[in-house]
Order: sequence, then C-alpha cells, then structure tokens
Amino acid sequence: MIAGFDPASPDFAGNPWAGYQALRARDDLPFWDDFGGYLVARHDDIRQIALDRRMVRGTQAFASADQRRAMQRAANFHDMPFHERFVQTSMLEIDGPDHDRLRKAVFPFFTKTRLEGLRGWVSDHVTAQLDRALGAGRIDFIADLAADLPAQVIGRLIGTPPDMARIMVGWSEDVVSYFDVDRTPAKKARAEEATRLFHDLLQDLCRARRAKPQDDLTTALLQVRAEGRLTEDELIATLMQLLHAGHGSTVDAMGNAMNALLDHSDQMALLRDDPTLMHGAVQESFRYAAPLPFFHRYAAKDLTILGRDWPQGTKFGLLYASANRDPAAFANPDRFDITRRPNVHLAFGQGAHVCLGNNLARLNMEILFGQLLTRTRQIGRCGPVRWKPGLQAHGPVALPVTLIPA
Repeated sequence: MIAGFDPASPDFAGNPWAGYQALRARDDLPFWDDFGGYLVARHDDIRQIALDRRMVRGTQAFASADQRRAMQRAANFHDMPFHERFVQTSMLEIDGPDHDRLRKAVFPFFTKTRLEGLRGWVSDHVTAQLDRALGAGRIDFIADLAADLPAQVIGRLIGTPPDMARIMVGWSEDVVSYFDVDRTPAKKARAEEATRLFHDLLQDLCRARRAKPQDDLTTALLQVRAEGRLTEDELIATLMQLLHAGHGSTVDAMGNAMNALLDHSDQMALLRDDPTLMHGAVQESFRYAAPLPFFHRYAAKDLTILGRDWPQGTKFGLLYASANRDPAAFANPDRFDITRRPNVHLAFGQGAHVCLGNNLARLNMEILFGQLLTRTRQIGRCGPVRWKPGLQAHGPVALPVTLIPA
C-alpha cells in the first residue's frame, strides 16, 4: 500500500489527481507491490525513462533478435495461446530494430497529409450522428456519439466491415483488459477468446484482400508482407493492435474532453466563439485528462538513471497522467486552459513507443467537437458521470448530456 495512492478506491477513477500529487511529492520512487515495480510520477523523470533506449517495453528485449526470431519459428509457436502470440509479435511489446521495422511499415499511413484524405468522410459520419443526437435531445455522449466514430474510422482505414465496428469494440475492451494491473483469470480468458476472434476476422480479411485488393491499409500491408518486410504473424498482430489503439483511447479522450468542457463553461464558450482555438483545445484536453494514464518500461540492462543504479529487469510504471499535472512542467496545471502555450504534454507517450495514431485521434476530435459546438447553443449535464475503474484507462463509461440546437 502506498500512502495517498489507491487505484482500487471507488473515488480514484473519477478523481485520481490527489493520488498523483502524493506520488510527485515523494523524494523516492515508491515500489507498488500490485504492479511489481516502481512508480514514476514527475514529468521530467518520466521523459528521461521514456527517451532512454536502454528502457524497453517488453521482456523480449532481454533476448537477442536472433533468439526472438528462432522462438517465433519454433514448432510450438503456433500452439501458444492467441494472446501470447499477439503480445510476442505486436509492435507495442517489441523493442529495438524489430519495433522500428514494424513501425516504419505502418507510419506512412498515419501522417497528417495522408489522414487529411479521411476528413470529408469523417465529417459526413459526424453530421449523421449529430442529426440523430440533436433529434433525441438527451443522450449519453459516450454511447450515442463517442463510441461509434473511432471504431468506424479505424475500420474504414483498415478495411473491416462497417457492421463489425460495434462487435470489435467489445473484443478490443476484452483484449486490453489483459493488461490491467488487477488481471483476473476471467479477464485472461476473455482476452484470449477476443484475440482469437480478431485473429480469425483478420485472416479472413487478408484472404479477401489477396484475392481482390482495395485502397486500404490491409492491402498496403499485404504488399509489405509480399516484399518480406513483415511475417504473417506480425501482419495480423499489427492490424489487431491498430484496431485496439484506434478505438478505446480515442473514445476515452472524447469523453474526457466533453467532461472538461462541461466543468469549465467559460472555456466552452470561448471555443464556441472562436473555432480557431480547436487544435489547442484538443491538445489541452489530452493534457488535462490523459486517456492512457499508465505504461510500463523495463531496464534492458543494468543501468544508472534518476540518480540510482537499477538492475536489469527492473520494472517502472510511467504515470503520464501525473506528468501532465506536474507544476514543475505546467503553470496552474489543474486549470483547464484551451489557450495554454506551450503544451508539452505526454498523453501520447514519448520516445520509441510514442502513439502512432495521435494525428488520427486529433482529427476525429477536432471534427466531432467542431460540429458539436457549431450545431448547439447549449450543452448541459442531465445525469451523473460513471468512470472506468482502475489505472489502465481513464475515461467516462457514461456521460449523460442535454443538447440544445443552435
């Protein structure tokens, strides 16, 4: 137990900030038994660890690249549980040259220039969503607006069937729950089944695209596969990771942004009056309430950092959400200020594993909130917010609001 920090507390989910402040105030890095590692809460300390290539995301980094490839070629590799195979071939859990190779294969499809081609389609989709929401008047912002958009957008980018979007959302939530600190046997079982379903769906999609190529990311990655720059397992794992990452955290970010605007009516009015502030507003919402508060790193070798020696295998928990409220990095960090400059938040991570889809998340949010504020003259609460529990994700499960058309 760490004094002042209890993610299992019912109050923590919606208001974790005092707990983070308690960690930042300490002189040491506390060891959290539930996690099996040390918690890092200050902005500069987190940046140092995240930018240090001796710090890695997966324990596979303790093995050589040749050993990893030999393991993946081993006769029993495809007898492993689906989720274990996913972890061992996902760029999220791989480091070094193999991570760089996988990231390089996907990166061109997530540049600002490339994603601008989606703007018209996203805008049309949001317009249709808002038509329905404004007709209803009272909605759950999460279920009726935020939940559908990112799933449809990443699905369109990859080429999955539109009618599978909501089903894949459920699978994604089950897969991500595997990484919870309080992982239970039931969560592991659900994650395994969801990973199997994703695997089967994506194998079918790849077969279809090999037979009939389309203008989508799956077809493009199949070409990379044909050139020998991806294995078949890496191809499936990469598509699966993009589907996960392209949905859950963006929904949480949208919910956090809506909640912050409702709590700060002056900032909502300012943004409604001056749409040119939208980019800054989205950036500030990511800083103010990061949707992914917590990631881990391992020391890949014996090393010295933050004034201490650490043995190989030491595990660190990087509390990005805490870093974004650090007064050493931000003036008045607990104030939501859409005009904040500069805004060097860490919500998208830092270093080799910085979020690949950050441009896509911002595009979705800028279009959604741009239309929402243009087409309403007032947005208010009409029920209590319910929050996701735990430390793995931060965002509302339900956010009831009333929309009054402009």
